[in-house]
Amino acid sequence: MNEVDGMRKGTCVKCGSEEVYTSKDSWNQHGGFESNTVPVTLFSQAVLENYVCADCGYVESYVRDQKKREKIREKWAKACEDSKSA
Repeated sequence: MNEVDGMRKGTCVKCGSEEVYTSKDSWNQHGGFESNTVPVTLFSQAVLENYVCADCGYVESYVRDQKKREKIREKWAKACEDSKSA
């Protein structure tokens, strides 16, 4: 199992625990005041799907919406490009 699938399949990628819980089916996907989102553009947010290990506390978040991920690709700086300027 690779790291990308680990948390989604119920195994913590940090400690190996199977006590992983997800918000993906939660009634309150957005959280209060859009707190469970990341900004994509000035007027658009992407909802996060969170996975939490109840044993070690490790958290991973994913943007499920493919269109939002494409917009992020257009609007955000690529991580490796940011590190070159530091």
